[in-house]
Amino acid sequence: MGPPEPTTKSRQGLKRRPRIVVAASICVLLVVIALAVGLGVGLIRRSSSPKAIPSTTCTTNAPIVVSHTPPSHASQPIPEAFVSFAIEFGHFPDFAGNISTPNTFSNNLLNNIGNITGTKPYIRVGGNSADEALYNPSLHIAVDRTSQQSRPQSQSQDDPMTIGIGQSFFESYSTWPDTRFIHGFNLALSTKSSADWESLLATVPLACAALGDGKLLWWEYGNEPDLYTSTTSGKGQVRATSWGNSAYVSQWLNGTQSIKSTLAQACPSMVGNNTYGYIAPSFASPNNGVLGATATWQDGLDMDEDVKLISVHNYIASTTAPGVSLQGTLLNHTETVESIAQQLNGYRFLPNASIPIILSETNSLLNTGTPGITNTFGAALWNIDYGLWCASQNISRIHMQQGTNFYYNAWQPINTNNVTIGTKPPYYGNIFVAAMLANSTSSEVKVSNIPLNTSTEAAYGAYVNGILKRIAILSMQGYDDNSLRSRQLDPGPRGQQNYTFSVPQSSSTVASVKRLSANGSDALSGITFDGYSYEYELKEGMPVLLPNVTRGETVNACSGLFTVQLMDSSAVMMEFM
Repeated sequence: MGPPEPTTKSRQGLKRRPRIVVAASICVLLVVIALAVGLGVGLIRRSSSPKAIPSTTCTTNAPIVVSHTPPSHASQPIPEAFVSFAIEFGHFPDFAGNISTPNTFSNNLLNNIGNITGTKPYIRVGGNSADEALYNPSLHIAVDRTSQQSRPQSQSQDDPMTIGIGQSFFESYSTWPDTRFIHGFNLALSTKSSADWESLLATVPLACAALGDGKLLWWEYGNEPDLYTSTTSGKGQVRATSWGNSAYVSQWLNGTQSIKSTLAQACPSMVGNNTYGYIAPSFASPNNGVLGATATWQDGLDMDEDVKLISVHNYIASTTAPGVSLQGTLLNHTETVESIAQQLNGYRFLPNASIPIILSETNSLLNTGTPGITNTFGAALWNIDYGLWCASQNISRIHMQQGTNFYYNAWQPINTNNVTIGTKPPYYGNIFVAAMLANSTSSEVKVSNIPLNTSTEAAYGAYVNGILKRIAILSMQGYDDNSLRSRQLDPGPRGQQNYTFSVPQSSSTVASVKRLSANGSDALSGITFDGYSYEYELKEGMPVLLPNVTRGETVNACSGLFTVQLMDSSAVMMEFM
């Protein structure tokens, strides 16, 4: 773990630094001057010309000292494809398309991240619907979804909603070049009847044929089995209340060994030590009282030594949790720190501590998110803080969960009656994180948290080959522009403050500045990173440089100090030249 973090859980009553008042006064003065000379109003001058903080103007702010080389609490080198995605099994064909009609929009968005980091995001195809999927060889479509209705309490919860998948489902693995996948097999239903067991084994040859030629990363067997006895989970109760650790381990071993035997016949090249393995246990929580991470390992879950990655699921909160809000839940660094600490504490005592930990399914609010919170620019800022904090804590990869019509999506892959196809605000947070970890495939990149004073701000350093290369600073102080203006209310001036960094022993005298910006934390559109937009309407998700957007800024060192200005609800990246 890194240095101690602020423990204030509420956004109420946090004192802003005195420099905020100074910065706000300067901002008002600039607006008055702009009006006087006819340049228009606004706190950001929209221009394509570079802007620099003059080296002759030294700040009086107390500097934040950042080590020139990785501090002791910095992460290990970030593995490839740190920014990755998890797609709900039953929605995968929507995102990927098929051989005749591939979803090029989705592929463009994945390529953008791969072009920055050096590795295209890895895709985990799983979730609840993986545990509800039964193969139907006579089905002529990829997925036959059954409408998920809430069952009356008087009805049995033993038989959850199921979906049928046809052979064409597996075509979707061929539409995204240079992409590797984790494929989820059905554990929840496969042990309930001989027909369901045969359905599981029938998909093995289809999956391995589709995932040959290096497309397969690893397999997964079961999604959140620690919720199998729950009557309120998304798939309903699929195990008796007496079911526990030893029964789970027995079923998991029997299933994975049978899958391997089937693979050996259908795809023998995929059962070697370097090509065969699983992510596990994919629990909703490390110790929820039904199954425990440590107990399952002690009962022999990895007896065959085929668990390649410890698979963890994590959401900051549920959509139905009392008091959930954009400011208090997502735009809150302390909430993120505490959420990840709970997960890591639950897995730190596993017998084989050398197995890397990934978040194979994660996002902001459980149960597909909440409009006005998880689909806003504020959620993009949360994605940055969450991603970089996870990186700093040696989580090897994060798979941000996606599904058709989900409110926390990075993108909506197709048009539906509910949601229009398009890039969503969280994607811009994914792009920012990728930029902080740029070239992590070819270079050694480490991440370190830079402690700040409040839960509405966060900063991180990225060290490339042992030298500080980038600093990211986030303001998570909410600024609601759109919602107030829609009610004809004035949101008032947007706060801003200066951050000054001292980097002892650094030879850099200038840093480039890249900004992630929008009109406010509640914005649903109009987002740019370093002047680029990734909208579907412009070039199907490929980057488009917009005119009249400020970019090309530089910051000159003044007496060895670098000062950058940051507006509320925005993020900035300094890259040392």
